[in-house]
This record gives sequence, structure tokens and C-alpha cells, in this order.
Amino acid sequence: MSEKSSTNPGAAGRAPAADRPAALRNVVLVGHSGSGKTTLVEALAQASGAVNRAGRVEDGGTLSDYDEIEHRQQRSVQLSLVPVDWGGIKVNLLDTPGYADFVGELRAGLRAADAALFVVSAADGVAGATRMVWDECAAVGMPRALVVTHLEAARADFDEMTRRCALTFGGDDLDAVLPLYLPLYGTPGSDGHAPVDGLIGLLSQRVFDYSSGTRTERAPTDDELPLIEAARNRLIEGIIAESEDETLMDRYLAGEDIDLKTLVGDLETAVARGSFHPVLAAAPAVEGAKQGLGTVELLELITGGFPTPAEREAPAVTGPDGSPRPSLGCDPEGPLAAEVVKTSSDPYVGRLSLVRVFSGTLRPDDTVHVSGHGLTDRGHEDHDVDERVGALSAPFGKQQRPLPRAIAGDLACVAKLTRAETGDTLSAKDDPLLMEPWAMPDPLLPVAIRAHSKADEDKLSQGLARLVAEDPTMRLEHNQDTRQVVLWCMGEAHTDVALERLRSRYGVQVDAVEHKVALRETFSGSAAGRGRHVKQSGGHGQFAICEIQVEPLPGGSGIEFVDKVVGGAVPRQFIPSVEKGVRAQAARGIAAGNPLVDIRVTLLDGKSHSVDSSDAAFQTAGALALREAAAQTRIDLLEPVSEVRVLIPDEYVGPVLSDLSGRRGRVVGTEQSGAGRTLVRAEVPEIEIGRYAVDLRSLSHGTGRFSRGYLRHEPMPGQLAARMREQEAVSA
Repeated sequence: MSEKSSTNPGAAGRAPAADRPAALRNVVLVGHSGSGKTTLVEALAQASGAVNRAGRVEDGGTLSDYDEIEHRQQRSVQLSLVPVDWGGIKVNLLDTPGYADFVGELRAGLRAADAALFVVSAADGVAGATRMVWDECAAVGMPRALVVTHLEAARADFDEMTRRCALTFGGDDLDAVLPLYLPLYGTPGSDGHAPVDGLIGLLSQRVFDYSSGTRTERAPTDDELPLIEAARNRLIEGIIAESEDETLMDRYLAGEDIDLKTLVGDLETAVARGSFHPVLAAAPAVEGAKQGLGTVELLELITGGFPTPAEREAPAVTGPDGSPRPSLGCDPEGPLAAEVVKTSSDPYVGRLSLVRVFSGTLRPDDTVHVSGHGLTDRGHEDHDVDERVGALSAPFGKQQRPLPRAIAGDLACVAKLTRAETGDTLSAKDDPLLMEPWAMPDPLLPVAIRAHSKADEDKLSQGLARLVAEDPTMRLEHNQDTRQVVLWCMGEAHTDVALERLRSRYGVQVDAVEHKVALRETFSGSAAGRGRHVKQSGGHGQFAICEIQVEPLPGGSGIEFVDKVVGGAVPRQFIPSVEKGVRAQAARGIAAGNPLVDIRVTLLDGKSHSVDSSDAAFQTAGALALREAAAQTRIDLLEPVSEVRVLIPDEYVGPVLSDLSGRRGRVVGTEQSGAGRTLVRAEVPEIEIGRYAVDLRSLSHGTGRFSRGYLRHEPMPGQLAARMREQEAVSA
């Protein structure tokens, strides 16, 4: 932010440490897949001296040596932490995946950070999903800046990209999104595209030249000065307005020349308040160069303009029982309160928990209290246990560099927390706390799986438990109706990574099978049935006869059993036996093996034998009577219907309504939900929305979201029901 030429103040080969919150910055990098976030993190690490000019760390690896799956898929699939040092300030860079399936990793990064860098590609523009994340940050007042990458692309245009960013992110205030530097173009190549060789500082009116491979500073030439004036005036006005420095605005409008230190101070204020969002440009260093274009300027913005952890409000806390507790301050001497923002497994270290410390100081070998997060509906158990903290470390590529402690505001990896899961709170064992959880989207893509072999079946349960413990956007379901193990994920890419991790980390091979929807059956009309179970083959026989009447009931009524036997035709001790047999047969189903529901069964008459009648005989007779009654009328197949709420930009309302109609959906209402967005409410059969998480993303170009909730079961159309029964008969 000082816009002065900087040497390399970092130090390679050691983990940067902080002794006070003021010497910390936690920054999350956000942007669509392919925008260049990981490349930018590596460039910043190289500029700080954390890695050498070849981008290598001490063990010969690179910072991108995070995960084998990432190398195979050629994209980030998890949150990664890279700590670097700049001018004595520790900067924790949190690199997040850009693909929508891994939004859980993005949300974890936002929770751990105090400011955000939005990375946009000059070649690809601003993705709609990036705007959604911007709005989330705006809702909590998180400071944000924008970094334009891929300026080397033939169609890249920094000025146009800045204009589009202002339109997309500035809202009604376009002067809240302005460049701090203008690119300095070199000699055009054979394709007519001029490379960016340097940057012109609008506040300092200095040129920072990277063309030689080393950042040098000089005064602008006479040809370059006209490029500065208009953009500089607009920037100064925007900074003063957003910092709300009315006295300075009066001085500026009066024609007074404002000194650089005052302008930088107001810029820092406006950025830290989250009201002004500077735009910068960055590119990785060319081979043999020390620093990439714009990396020094970006590190100066982070350390000078972004807030310290002490300037950000900590999440609310309660006791584990929900009792109120005072709000936390970012004080290393305060009560311990830390949160697990990510859980992973390292093949050499074992289980690792990435922890953000909000208050107090975390030290190796401390005994802490672990408070669970209550996501029991996703397969995550509640727990309140004490655990001993293992070694503390800072990740750096494949290395884990030891840390002596983690103070309030810092992030660290903690080894061997066997019970702690993502979202859990770590606190002092004699003063346990529970942090307010952050919002996580519901997984909406079901994937039914089964063990590939008997050996895999023995390990499947433990492997799945570890998998969902690492990822709160994943839900494990054991469906009793369909007898399937279902893994609910965010999308196809999320599913692929989950199954690959099961195989590579936990040695469990599984096969994906067709996901079944839990159907039901019911009577379409009244019918009578007679169950006769009479067997005599020497010795003790079986004798039971019962007569029933079956009537349909409204949806959701379940099974009602009524006794209207008179005269003791069925002895009183065997009436519960008939009911038990009826309910057991209803659970097994009648026509297609689906549970029978919403009927009233009335026991009218029957016969018994003083010797051969038994509980088992009357159970069998009750089941036979229900099956005979079912043969006298039509059995309807009932399908579950969900209430679906779809939130989309206004331009996609038409396509979404048409798509829902094609899924046999009934739209029950639409309403505005914020600027430019519409909420569509519809009732849709569950069998039609199994892959809606994938289809909506394609339909809305990644900008749509939806939620679903069970509403009721209702009769399936006859033609579709017949086809379903045929399919079930074939599979049986």
C-alpha cells in the first residue's frame, strides 16, 4: 500500500510465526475454476521469498503438491493454506476450489479468513457464481479486493475487465470498485497483443517496471502521464468518499494537493471497512525472475489495507448446553476458543485438523474440550469430549513445519484429534464453549453405493464414517425402505472425489448403483379378504381363519386396525396376532414389494380350533386375508413429492419454469428475492429431481440454488406406475 519498491522481506525454509494478532492477516482467495487462484498463491509465495525462483520448496516439491486427486483432475478440490511472511507480517493465504461442487471448502475458507481476494480472469470474465459469493461477503461486511489475472491472453483487456467488475460488484456505486494501478504495455507481438510489462501507481504516480525480471521503480515518461490523470482523480474521489473523510473531501474539491500518506491512510480505512474494493493486476514470474507482475503491490495491499484479526468480530459462543457466554475478543491471553475449519487425512501424519484460533493460545500437548456441532442429520454425531492436542504445524506444500503455538487470530494444523470434526469447537476443558456454526449448503445429489467385494464390505462403514467426518457438505443415509446406502453429495465432481478418496485413502472399493426412491402402495377402493390357514399333517396342526374389510384412508394416515369381531369367533388372545400379521404383510408390500400405507383394516369374523389355533397361525391368516383383499381391487403406487424452492437470477425464470413442468412439477408461486433474483416454489415428484442439482447448475450457468423437503406421497400416474412395476419385476 505504500507503493514503494520492496526487497524480499520473507524467509524461505521456515514457517512464519506471529507473536501478536496485529502481525497477522488471513486472506481467502475466491474465484471460478481456472481463474488462476493457485497460480497466484504460488506467485505470492515466491515474491515473499517463501519459495525459490523455480517455485520450489526445501524438499524439492512445489506448493501445488497438495493432493494426488487434484493432480489427476487438474483442478483444486480442497481448501489449502499457505502461510508467507511479508515485512514481518504473517499472511495466511487460503486457496479455495473454484468449482461449485466444492462450495463447502469455500465456506470453510470464508469462515477462517478476515478478508477476501476475488480472482477474475481477463480472458474469461466474471462468473455468475462468483457474484453470489461476493454478496455473501458483503452481507457480513468482509473487506474485498479484486485481482485480474491472465493478462497475457490474446483477448485480455484490463480496462474492460475493470469496467465489468465495477458493474457486477459495485451495484449502484461504480466508484466503489476502481483500479489502484494501470497496466503498462510493452511491444506488441506477432499476434498484435501487447504484453503487460509493468504497473503505473495511480496514487504515487510512479511506474513499477517488471520487464527485466526484477521489479524496478521509475518516474513516468511524458507519454505515460496522460494515462494517469483522469483515472487518478476518480480514484482519489472514490477513496475519500468511501472512507467518509468529509474534511479531506472539502480540501480536495477546493483544489488542495493531498499528500500520498493521507491518501493511503484513507485507502486503508475504506478497504478495511469493506466499502471500497481496489482492483489490481497480477501475473506469475517468468522463468528466472524473482517476482511476478503485481505480486509486491498485492502483498502491500494485504498487509497495509486488510484488517487484522483483532479488527474482525469473532463468531458468537455459548456453553455446550446453549447457555449464554460473553462475546470473544481476539486476545492471546483470553479464554481458548478455536474452530476446526477443515479435517483431512495425511498418509504419513494421520488425521489433521486445520484450526482457526479466535481467542486464547493453542499449544502442543494441551488437553482441550471438543464440542460437537449437531449435524446428526448428515451422519455427524454430537459429542462433548476431552482430547489431547498433538503437534502444531503450518502446511507448506507436502511439508508440515512445526509451530510452537497458535495465538488468537492464527491458523494451524493440529495432529491426532481423533474425535474432532469439521465445525467443532476447541476450548479449555474447564471452561467449554460452543461456537455458532457457519451456514453449509445441503447436499442434494444422491448416490447409492455398495461394497465391491466382501473385503470392501467389512471396511465400508468405517471408511464412510471418516469421509463424512471430513466433509460437512456430505450426508450419509442408510435407507431402510430401499435397503440402500446413499451418499448425498454436492454434484458429480464431488461424488467422484469422495469415491476416489474412499479407494485411495481408506482402501474401500465401491460400486455406484441406481438410486431408488422410496415408493409406497395403497388400496384404490374398498375390498374384502378371507385368510384361511389350515394344515393337518399329523401331530399338532395349524388352524386359523379370519375375514377382513379394507378401506383406503387419506394420505399420511398410516395403517389403522379395527376389531369388530362378535361372539368370540376369533378368541381375544389371537386378535393382536391377526393385526401383527396384517402389519407385517403391509410392511412387505403387496403388488411391487413397496410398503402398504393409508388403509383401515377391520377384522369382522373368523374361526378357531381349541387345539390347533396359535399365534403364528393367526398371523399367517391375517397376512393371507390382506393379500386376498388386495387382489379384489386396484393397488395404487404412491411416489414421494418434494417441496422445491429454486432461487435464480430473473433471466433464468422462464427456462426453470419450463424445466419444472417437464418434470411433472406444479409451480405454486414465484416471488422476488432481492435485486434481480426470483424464488420459485414448486411441488415435484422426487423421482424427477434425482439429478436436479446437476441439471439446475447447467440450466442457470452455475447461478441457481435450490432446496428440497419431503411434502407427501401421492398416486403415481397409471402408465408410469405400470412401467415402474415392470422394472422392479425384472430387477427382482
